[in-house]
Amino acid sequence: MKGYCRVCPVCDGRACAGEVPGMGGIGTGSAFMNSFKALAAFRFRMKTLHDVTSPDTGIDLFGRRFDLPVLAAPIGGVSFNMGGKITEDDYILSVLGGCADRGILGCVGDGVPAFIHEAGYAAIRELNGQGIPFIKPWEDAELFDKMQKAQETGAAVMGMDIDAAGLVTLKLMGRPVAPKPPEKLRKIIEKTPMKFILKGIMTPEEARLAVDVGADAIVVSNHGGRVLDHTPGVAEALPSVADAVRGRITVLADGGVRTGGDVLKMLALGADAVMIGRPFSVAAVGGLREGVREYIDQVRSELISAMVLTGTPAVASVDRKILCEFS
Repeated sequence: MKGYCRVCPVCDGRACAGEVPGMGGIGTGSAFMNSFKALAAFRFRMKTLHDVTSPDTGIDLFGRRFDLPVLAAPIGGVSFNMGGKITEDDYILSVLGGCADRGILGCVGDGVPAFIHEAGYAAIRELNGQGIPFIKPWEDAELFDKMQKAQETGAAVMGMDIDAAGLVTLKLMGRPVAPKPPEKLRKIIEKTPMKFILKGIMTPEEARLAVDVGADAIVVSNHGGRVLDHTPGVAEALPSVADAVRGRITVLADGGVRTGGDVLKMLALGADAVMIGRPFSVAAVGGLREGVREYIDQVRSELISAMVLTGTPAVASVDRKILCEFS
């Protein structure tokens, strides 16, 4: 990934600020850095006087059982974001395959050129529907064509990363995307029998709108800090968003998650499950499917340790009181 990602010991967005295309955050990189800082600001209240020794890391999402409350976020574009040392096909099959091997799901991205979504859809078909295709908010013809192709992969769930509405890389390639008003989004969701995730929700107001238009899940996300500079960190936005729609829609969170401890923090702040982005890319480029499996195993081990040492018996019932916040 040389020249595109420094694979920093701490992936916090400082070294790669402004590197889009690449793995950085847009502009000053503050949106990327804010997500990392916001999550790091929370500390665990350690508890050891209890009987939690084998916590349950499994969770039910989208009609199936996950071994961990984790999904690999939709990231693509190996050639212009990650250095191109492996092919798009090998990359995305490694991410999805490694996730399937460990009882979770990976997501596939969309964009320009076409081989990004084509490689993703092919990998989902090869894995018998084990993946979630995400589609950018294109104009109707391209949007509905890709939705139909997503359905044909055998996947049960699809998503739209509405937070890509101003993605600079697509604009530079002459393929701009745009926001969708609620009434139009409702019609889009009604056109698919698949469960629908709306990614890029950062306010309680838009979370309620997502419920109103019929989405099955939202992702609290600022698109990895790659679309709008100076946004809050995801961990700052998550509690109010989750509280606004609790019990009405599945809430996922994506931003600054690196470890199993970070996963537990996001669950405590209101997420039902989390997405992890850049670390999966590093694992896949560096170690292909085996690398992805090893990263998931590491997250699992860290999560179990954090659950034991906070007295958390199950990820399906994490108490916000396990956290305290420091400036």
